[in-house]
Amino acid sequence: MHQPAIRRQNGGYRFIEDPIRICEPQADWPQHYRAEARRLGLRLERHGLYGVRIEHFGSTSVPGLAAKPIIDIMLLPPPGCDWGRLRAPLAECGYLLRHDNLQPPRMFFVKGRLPGAQVRTHHVHVLTLSEAEKHLMFRDHLRCHPADVEAYARLKRHMASQYALDREAYTRGKGDFFARTLCRFLGSESRHVSGFDQGGPQPQGYGGRQ
Repeated sequence: MHQPAIRRQNGGYRFIEDPIRICEPQADWPQHYRAEARRLGLRLERHGLYGVRIEHFGSTSVPGLAAKPIIDIMLLPPPGCDWGRLRAPLAECGYLLRHDNLQPPRMFFVKGRLPGAQVRTHHVHVLTLSEAEKHLMFRDHLRCHPADVEAYARLKRHMASQYALDREAYTRGKGDFFARTLCRFLGSESRHVSGFDQGGPQPQGYGGRQ
């Protein structure tokens, strides 16, 4: 089985990317998200980190959408939060900070690509609300528009077949669809900020609207 290399760098890790693999939608993806979100929320709370919003996003958050079998989780720290404090609780949950994939103002963590592990299972993206908003709107749009879900799945399968070892090219191809869909969406409906993901828990002491 393919086993990408991993090496430590500047307190983080660099990876040789594994091939992109798109699989059929799995009914248990939301369940995997809920379990992991609960685990993350409790660990953050133990470290005294409150008010961190937790969202399921990306393709595994959209029912019926083919996807890479990786659960994407978004953390939205409250204003004034020192993001550096997130490293310890995430490390305790098995996440590695990707120092080679930092795009301020964001942090990106990977779970599953540990020494001895064969597949990554979860991603955690730490974002500002302004950065996160478009991703949540895209998620919510797909959840209500099956035709766009089918078109997006076709595109992802095509891009994965063409660029299985070139994640940048794969991401650029998806980015065009993402941008066109949002432009069409924002041109026909009122702009709004997505509410909390109803599929996931907001542990005690977390969340925004009470």
